[in-house]
Amino acid sequence: MHQSAPDRRPRVLHLTQPVDGGVARVVTDLTRAQLTAGFQVTVGCPEGALAAQLGALGAGLRPWRAARAPGPALPREVRAVAHLIESVRPDVVHAHSAKAGLAARLAVRGRIPTVFQPHAWSFEAVGGATAALALRWERYAARWAHRTVCVSEAERETGVAAGIAGQWAVVPNGVDTGRFHPAAVDTVRSALLPLDDPRAPLVVCVGRLCRQKGQDVLLDAWAAVREEVPGARLVLVGDGPDRPRLRAPESVLFAGAVADAAPWYQAADLVVLPSRWEGMALAPLEAMACGRPVVVTDVDGARESLPPGLAPHCLVPPEDPAALARAVAALLRDPLLREGLGARGRRHVLSAHDVRHMTETVARVYGELLGTGEAERVAPPEYRESIHS
Repeated sequence: MHQSAPDRRPRVLHLTQPVDGGVARVVTDLTRAQLTAGFQVTVGCPEGALAAQLGALGAGLRPWRAARAPGPALPREVRAVAHLIESVRPDVVHAHSAKAGLAARLAVRGRIPTVFQPHAWSFEAVGGATAALALRWERYAARWAHRTVCVSEAERETGVAAGIAGQWAVVPNGVDTGRFHPAAVDTVRSALLPLDDPRAPLVVCVGRLCRQKGQDVLLDAWAAVREEVPGARLVLVGDGPDRPRLRAPESVLFAGAVADAAPWYQAADLVVLPSRWEGMALAPLEAMACGRPVVVTDVDGARESLPPGLAPHCLVPPEDPAALARAVAALLRDPLLREGLGARGRRHVLSAHDVRHMTETVARVYGELLGTGEAERVAPPEYRESIHS
């Protein structure tokens, strides 16, 4: 009786918690590209919208009930990852963000090629004893990551300066430049804000409503912006734990979480992300892909997302409402400058931050871990020539 040949496609297990925001977008983009390239892709994550989206792409799904932060349930969560490993038998484990990185590395302990992608360091998100504990863990667990993938050179440098040793790879975030593209502002804006004056200057901030993203700083700056640019409107797109604490005047709209942020970028005159820390935020890249100028804070990742020469107009110190207000108001008063900055941003994203660059570079990382003979087999077809270059 003829026996079919064993399936030799590379098996990849992505493990992720959180399941929203930029981390979820990166996992989705990698999953889509890897399925197209012929990988067997399984994702372990909590049930919800992300799991449904990945299932629709054709990925294998394994429910992983895990909280966003470490807690008393951690031993159970680690055991669940160990069961996933036994069931899926992956060739590569790719853990995204601090919580999944913690659980995956404890469960695998280096027995399988393991990629850890912090998406911003955990010890930057907390303070005091908690930050010291997080840093101590990252230093210890680095031994169990065959590659630590950083989304910016600044993120890697922060890890090195903090005493984290390991095999590093820098893979900048990328966006789908077909999905995020320029569009007629008036047409898009009238669909999103039909009751508003379409000529009123519009500032948009897209991101999870949380301390990291700094929407409270933007709201503190907003009164000064309105003094300089009467009639300006601000839209906060996203939801999160800080929503109940954020208070805003009538000129600010909370749009909530949206399935597709592209129309909001396309409707904006200016996109602002006043983060306190970042790995490399997707929002500025998505905005620039839509041809819109951005103002971001001078923090790791956000700084690195800008094209050369834009810092004088687009970069402000973190947690400085006065500086943020000055930068936003100056750009709102200068439409020709905004147009030029938006065009330069679009060209920058096309050349350096297309999602294909990101997925291709991750394929190369997997290929290195699986051996030189595997590198060509796991790379997407359009990338195979570059492996030999």
